[in-house]
Amino acid sequence: MIFHVVLEQAEDGWIVAECPALPGCVSQGRDEQEALANLRAALIAGLWAEDQKALEARQIDKTRVVLVAV
Repeated sequence: MIFHVVLEQAEDGWIVAECPALPGCVSQGRDEQEALANLRAALIAGLWAEDQKALEARQIDKTRVVLVAV
């Protein structure tokens, strides 16, 4: 998947990275590379958590569940 990311420099000099497509998905780093790496980890964790919540919300008894990587 590809996401647009907004980068801003905070007053303390750190770079803040935010993904507008996933509200609340924000991270930071000492430089752009670190901020993007940290945001990537946050995106993965956030998407995984949403997937787990959606899975738990369904009552799965006779349904076949498989993983699909995108």
